[in-house]
Amino acid sequence: MSDTARTLYGALFDDAALFPPGNAPLGEAIPAHRDHLASRRAPYVGPFLVADARLAELRAVLSREDGDHAALALVVTVPGGTQGVAAAVDAVRADPALTLAGVEVASAPGAAAATADTVVRALAGEADAYVEVARGAGAAADVAALAGTGAHAKFRTGGLTPQAHPDEAELAALMAAAVTAGVAFKCTAGLHHAVRHTTGEGFEQHGFLNVLLATHTLLTSGDRTEAARDLADRDGPALAARAGALTVTEAARIRSRFRSFGTCSIAEPLEDLLVLGALHT
Repeated sequence: MSDTARTLYGALFDDAALFPPGNAPLGEAIPAHRDHLASRRAPYVGPFLVADARLAELRAVLSREDGDHAALALVVTVPGGTQGVAAAVDAVRADPALTLAGVEVASAPGAAAATADTVVRALAGEADAYVEVARGAGAAADVAALAGTGAHAKFRTGGLTPQAHPDEAELAALMAAAVTAGVAFKCTAGLHHAVRHTTGEGFEQHGFLNVLLATHTLLTSGDRTEAARDLADRDGPALAARAGALTVTEAARIRSRFRSFGTCSIAEPLEDLLVLGALHT
């Protein structure tokens, strides 16, 4: 693996096996996550994701495990808003089988800064804070409001309906707002493959390689229209060639903004990169 590839794809893939469309049972998802971390995939694997509503179930599963295991690095999603943050943080802190890597909280429109303040205070510098920005006319302003708060942005890039998938112009605008404000971001849902594609259900899904390169465009030229073209590009080999031509410094700069994304499969996105020649075994 080249230094550029190690930098560009390292810890890019947060393990969202519990979430749709994967919906893996906890008893299968946790051992699979540990298997990833013990395999050649380990450099690419981020924390394990769980919704706050399933924390008790997760802790019960861990308490029944046999043998010694390293503490599970966990990112907790709190879709219900800030009122659930304190209980989620306390639950993870109370369990020696867990270590808190981050908390992601959904924000109402116009409330991103207030949401960030609550989460950052609760974490006290212990872990990453992410605010899921509500889609709509005020989304770019909410992203800008996160500047200087200590929190990062989270963009929803897919879901179970066509309407849940933002088009390239909408996503490019959000990314541009983040880059302009100096706010790091992650994505959730819909980034199942490396390259932009249309699913069998007719969903237009973004590719994570497209997002990486669109981030590079915004960092270098700030051209939102060009970034939208990057997001729309379906030429996988050309995208892989562009990624392969990046320097380590450029790759690090990209990842300083696009931190990671949640994926219900760790193997599939890595397989895409291998097929494209963007990674080598």
